[in-house]
Parts: sequence; C-alpha cells; structure tokens
Amino acid sequence: MSISYDLNSSTGPDRRTPPPRIGLLGTGPWAHRTHAPALAAHPGSEFAGVWGRRPEAAAELAQKYGVKVYEDPDALFADCDAVAFALPPDVQAPLAVRAAAAGCHLLLDKPVATTVADARAVAEAAARHGVASVVFLTLRFAEPAAGWVEEQAARSGWFTASAHWLGSVFAADGSPAGTAEGAPSAYADSPWRRAKGGLWDVGPHALSVLIPVLGEVTAVTAARGSADTVHLLLRHDSGAVSTAALTLAAPRAAAGVGLELRGSEGVFTLPDWGDVPGAYGRALDALLTAARTGVPDPRGAAFGLRLTEILAEAEGSLTAAAT
Repeated sequence: MSISYDLNSSTGPDRRTPPPRIGLLGTGPWAHRTHAPALAAHPGSEFAGVWGRRPEAAAELAQKYGVKVYEDPDALFADCDAVAFALPPDVQAPLAVRAAAAGCHLLLDKPVATTVADARAVAEAAARHGVASVVFLTLRFAEPAAGWVEEQAARSGWFTASAHWLGSVFAADGSPAGTAEGAPSAYADSPWRRAKGGLWDVGPHALSVLIPVLGEVTAVTAARGSADTVHLLLRHDSGAVSTAALTLAAPRAAAGVGLELRGSEGVFTLPDWGDVPGAYGRALDALLTAARTGVPDPRGAAFGLRLTEILAEAEGSLTAAAT
C-alpha cells in the first residue's frame, strides 16, 4: 500500500486520503527519459495524465504509461493537484501561470523562462495563489552531488571556484560521448537551445551550486568563446569570485562537467552523479513536502527567477561587449 499525501495537512502523509495527482506537460526526449518514468515510479503520488503540443505524441506517451491523454491543458490542471513541465522555457512560463491560478503546485524545468518578466510572472503567480514550486536542477537532487552541495554550503572561508559544463549537443564532430557513433543528440533539434545556447541551458546548473555555497551573485561579467561558449565571471556576497565555462557545442573529446571549490578548509571537487529519473523523484518529494507543510522550497520559482535575472544580465553583458 503506497503512502499518500494530504496536501492541506501539516502533519505528514495521510493513508486515508488519495495520493496527489500529478499531470505532465510535454512529450519530448526529456519527458520520455526522465519525467514520465519518474512520475510513474513515484510511490507517493499518482501519474494522472499527459498533455502535449503534438496530440499524437501525447497520446503515445499516455498509452505507454496507461494514463489519460488531455487535449486541453486547462482540463489537466482541473484534474490534478500538481503539474510537471517538460516544455521549452517560453512555453512553460505562461502555462505555469495558468496552472498556479488553477491551484496546481508546480514542478518546473530550468530555466523557468528566458526573460525576467516571464520568470517573475511565474514566481508571482505561485506566491499569489499559494501553490508550492520546485525547479528541477539536476545537481541539487541527484546523489551524491546534492548531498555534496549541502555539505559545502555549511562551510565558510571560500576563496574562489571554477565550474565548467561543456556539452556536445551541437558538436561539429558528431554525436556526444555516450551515444552511438555518428548519432545526433536527442536534443539537437531543440529550437530554444539553438537560439539561447549553453548559457541558458546549462548555466542554471552551474549557478544552482555556486550560489548556495558562495552566496548571492552581486556582479556578472560575460565573454564569448568559440561556437556558443560563454565564460562567466561572478562576484558573490561572500567576497569569493567564481568562473563558469558553458557550452552545448564542445568537441566530443572535450566534453564534460566539473566544479571545484577552493577556500580556507581546502579544495573540494563535485562528485559524479547518476540516476536522473531518481533525482526527479526526489524533486517531486520536495514539491510534495513544500505543498504539505506550506514551507517554500529554496529551489522554487523565486530561485528560478533569480537564475533568470543573472542569465539575462550575463546576456546583456555579451550584447554590450559586441557593440
């Protein structure tokens, strides 16, 4: 018997009430690989249904998991306690505002939006309608990385940090490492990634670690590298300065992710992580906890707004440097 949650209770799981119903918006590779399997496997909620911009894709995904397919997102909102988003950011943002108005808790993808105004609208809607929100930032939920971040956030005396997230989604020399030789990335056809690049796609991951450890970002400078590569120089309110190199177009042999922190207590390196669907399940746990207790999660829509503000400032720095 699975444990269900009374989202209006502050006392914890309630076996007498039905589990919260979670709807999924989106049918792309991320939804197939992460969102849908994690929602279907989650023991404390019910995967209720799917909506997508392509009805045939939504029907296929819904059939795979034996859930209802919705032709109208508002109908899905009306049937669900919470909704999970696997959509491009500028499609996600207005739908998240509508979902919040319908009383649905929000499990958002990163970035929340690619404009500050849209991200602020999501954060304000969540606050105005009293719904919980969590942004799925992989390094904040995937173990052992997530636990490592919490450990480092408890330290002080930081001097500097360097991060790199060098993806090869758009690599000129073929498929990214870990895929069949010559096979394109599943995300290579993503228009918003083509338009916004590594800064917006993987930048939130780096920032999601640097901020809780080193403190709020007080100044941002950005410079372009080859292809879509962006190099960030960030000053934090702790006094530490960090750097981040971000791209989706690294050569296959150069691709990789890393983050190193240096301070008075020594040098600390981000560990490897895995099981992304499991991490998504933990993000859903965090959302249900915030919904049940009324205590906002620090990785919620307000944090997503702050990430968007920093990325927009970095983008503005790039534009200013080009003129």
